[in-house]
Amino acid sequence: MPSKIHSVLSVAYLFAAMTANIALAEPLEFSDLAPPVGNNAQEPTLFALQDDRVLLGWTEPHPDGFAVKLSVLENAEWSAARTVTVSDELFVNWADFPSVVALDDGTFAAHWLWENSKNDYAYDVKISLSPDEGLTWSAPITPHDDRSVSQHGFVTLQPLEDGSLMSVWLDGRAYDKPLFTSAASNYPDAMQLRATRITPEGTRTDDVLVDAQTCSCCQTSAASLDDGTVLVAYRDRTDAEIRDISVVRHQGGMWSEPTNVHNDGWEISGCPVNGPAIATAGQTAAVAWFTAANDKPEVKVAFSSDGGRNFGDPAKVSLGIAAGRVDVLMLDPQTAFVTWVEWTNESEVILACQITTGQQCKDLQLIARNNGAGSVNFPRTARTNEGVYLSWTQPSNSDDPKPSSTIRTVFASY
Repeated sequence: MPSKIHSVLSVAYLFAAMTANIALAEPLEFSDLAPPVGNNAQEPTLFALQDDRVLLGWTEPHPDGFAVKLSVLENAEWSAARTVTVSDELFVNWADFPSVVALDDGTFAAHWLWENSKNDYAYDVKISLSPDEGLTWSAPITPHDDRSVSQHGFVTLQPLEDGSLMSVWLDGRAYDKPLFTSAASNYPDAMQLRATRITPEGTRTDDVLVDAQTCSCCQTSAASLDDGTVLVAYRDRTDAEIRDISVVRHQGGMWSEPTNVHNDGWEISGCPVNGPAIATAGQTAAVAWFTAANDKPEVKVAFSSDGGRNFGDPAKVSLGIAAGRVDVLMLDPQTAFVTWVEWTNESEVILACQITTGQQCKDLQLIARNNGAGSVNFPRTARTNEGVYLSWTQPSNSDDPKPSSTIRTVFASY
């Protein structure tokens, strides 16, 4: 039988919650769902299928290098692990990792990263399609036209209402090159946000420039509104090194100008490796993100009621020393479920809460406490009609003579 998780917050966190005017409730009852992963599995991603099954993707070591694998959860039972690709040329990284999604016709799509030279952080994106739920895969597709020895990564795969797949990523083709020709604005080292579309048959469009200057290594995130408009959230970057969160809209084949979610004013000269997350329901969008503006590490959430054109004032949801690494789901058109990572005096913890538009965080919950020989990295979430799923990298105990990792996945009905 799956074990139950009844986590409680420490006295210090309880006090912080009360003084922050956060309503505490009984914790949700999560059950462990042990997936069929191998030793040292890491960096899971989740995707909810239309029939309430759930896709789990991850990376694990293989005699020939590393393997990207997946499993399908149906009626609380995992399928046998299915291999997407195996190679000793995969670029494996704790923050930039593969994903698996499904298109409307049932085609699975997976992405991974492929070293394009021996230079550090020089790699390409590869995308493959499967018509039979991961049993066989197409020849890899490279979504970007650029073949320079530079970084292409931090990918989001977003299924579209027309049955195709949108791919967005951070692109380093202009890195170490002047972005502008005018003397007034000649900023080097500009990463770009770019996008393309791929049909279920594997035909892709030319890649297009979405934003010419972004933060260099923060995760991207995307979600679709009920009219098919796609919203993409990412960490932007100005000439003055302000790295706040922006959202762009894709509608009618056109990309909008970026919308600033909130003017945090976080000035930082390097990438924090901490991207935002976006979720939608109807025409409502919720964005969760990490900021350390004014040397205050915080996780915030803001809602848009007009399809991502404008966002309301954000609510702070974190309590103590936030590490960020957020994810967000919409439970209904007014309520978001947010997860993030914080540090306490004792350990690293995964926290979650439900937050409604115009209100503060409620139902605050400690999902997991990690005292292992490593980090939980970037926990990922998904929701179906049955409930909420959460998955993360779980390190072995700190006193283990041979530290390792596995994938922990839990579920809670609502």
